[in-house]
Amino acid sequence: MYDVLIIGCGISGAAAAFELSKYRLKVAVLEKENDVSTGTTKANSAILHAGYDPEPGTLMARLNVRGSALARTLCPALDVPYRPCGSLVLGFSEADRAALQALWQRGRANGVPGLALLTGDQARALEGGLSPSVTCALHAPTAAVTSPWEYCLALAETAVRNGAEVYLDAGVDAIAKTPGGWRVSGRRGVFESRFVINAAGVFADRIHDLAAPHAYAIHPSRGQYFLLDKAEGDRVGRVIFQCPGPAGKGVLVAPTVHGNLIVGPNAEPVEGEDTATTADGLRYVRETAEKSVPAIDFRQSIRNFAGVRAHADGDDFIIGEAAGAPGFFDLAGICSPGLSAAPAMAEYLVELLGEKGLELEKKADFICQRRRIRFHELDGAEKAALVEQNPAYGRIICRCETISEGEILDALHSPIPPRSVDAVKRRCGPGMGRCQGGFCGPRVVELLCRELGLSPEQIVQDRAGTQMLFEETKGGGAHV
Repeated sequence: MYDVLIIGCGISGAAAAFELSKYRLKVAVLEKENDVSTGTTKANSAILHAGYDPEPGTLMARLNVRGSALARTLCPALDVPYRPCGSLVLGFSEADRAALQALWQRGRANGVPGLALLTGDQARALEGGLSPSVTCALHAPTAAVTSPWEYCLALAETAVRNGAEVYLDAGVDAIAKTPGGWRVSGRRGVFESRFVINAAGVFADRIHDLAAPHAYAIHPSRGQYFLLDKAEGDRVGRVIFQCPGPAGKGVLVAPTVHGNLIVGPNAEPVEGEDTATTADGLRYVRETAEKSVPAIDFRQSIRNFAGVRAHADGDDFIIGEAAGAPGFFDLAGICSPGLSAAPAMAEYLVELLGEKGLELEKKADFICQRRRIRFHELDGAEKAALVEQNPAYGRIICRCETISEGEILDALHSPIPPRSVDAVKRRCGPGMGRCQGGFCGPRVVELLCRELGLSPEQIVQDRAGTQMLFEETKGGGAHV
């Protein structure tokens, strides 16, 4: 019998597991995919928002500001890339000026520090690449960027190090009330728990309906992006937004923590997890972004991708005990600013669990430190010493990003080992460079086979069913 069972291990579920692992509790996470962070969390804008956008008094407003503040200490403690770059919201008309004034007032009500309204010239003094058409801007110096999948993984790994259990390939089929709590059944068997947390992202409404009367619907919204080479990484130094509209915060231009430039997203309704990119969607993203930063060189694009956001009925997060289902808690409708709010959402949820009878005895030996080796960040003497200690760090697998075999082996023997080529990429970076895995991909496959005891035909690119190799050819190579 578990104390708390969490369904879903995106950023929301991982943060809940991390927060609960601070207490003397038996906690488990069920993730339907073969890795954590495979849904919305791995494919978003990577922004830790300042908090001026949510309506004052909402959970979004309260938890955004608190979550972004927590990230300033959590990311360094857990060795997650974090860049406090600030943001600008651009205006191009008198109507936009009024909208920016409203955002400034909203941000002040939400407790966002340092907000300032700027003229177009003042904005261009901060960011020389902005369009001459910009007439006004809102500056939010507390905004930041991170690596969302690394953030999620760090929270989940730390939870495991503190005693939580993570089950992958653990889709849920049925949930039933029991005298002592809940029985959750699925691909990995039957789990009994006193409390259940539904953090299932775009499928949260379906999971909710297995346990409680229907209360809300999730409306998936797809956003498409360009990821540009590091040659464009200094095009802007801050996150550049346009005035938000009914579809969300709109198309942004932003630096990434890895030195690239990200541009997007649009917003379009889809069914389920449809992450296809389209010519029309990408054209819209490009044309809209050029209104903010005209000189972006889209010839430097190295990847297009899309992510799906979990919009729910209403304009706020859904966090709390489900009506008619005591002990079953929703953590649903977590669209933007969900990444920003995640650690604060977890704090709030644990408070609610405590009010419903979960005993919260803090651990004296809680581990809140995590470190990993990034070979390319070391100086020459540090690299030499590391290679002498372990020659695997001297064998470079990914030339674009200077990722060593030692780093990949570290990932393969981590608390939540990767099972796919993309899962290795999310942990330590091979395949993130300009060639997008063209050189290092086969070498990563070799290491996965060697360390996991698998054949090449069993290695997947990402999720289950994405096999890369199928049979040997006559020449002794592989048929792709």
